[in-house]
Amino acid sequence: MDWKEALLAQSRAMGIEPEPQAEETADACNPAENNSYLKSPLHIIMERKGRAGKTATIIEGFTCTPARLKEIASSLRQKLGTGGSVRGCEILIQGDRREDVFSALRNMGFSRISK
Repeated sequence: MDWKEALLAQSRAMGIEPEPQAEETADACNPAENNSYLKSPLHIIMERKGRAGKTATIIEGFTCTPARLKEIASSLRQKLGTGGSVRGCEILIQGDRREDVFSALRNMGFSRISK
């Protein structure tokens, strides 16, 4: 038993039910049952603010589950050979890669993309 499970067991023994984790709660990205998320309008922007002058490409407008969003981000990072992350309902890719992200998303089946 790791420390998280021990803490959870101790809390429950004391009659305290912990708050559900962010992954367990209803996700903020409006989960879709099928591939309708491929038709959601996406916006690709370049941002420098708050990054010490370093550029980042932000893709926003996803309407899929957080698990599916992580899969999309992972696929993008692999195709582009760059770093990135998922925050909320948007994907952050390191560097100014707007054109590359646009073509990669097109190849993945996304149809409504604006730069």
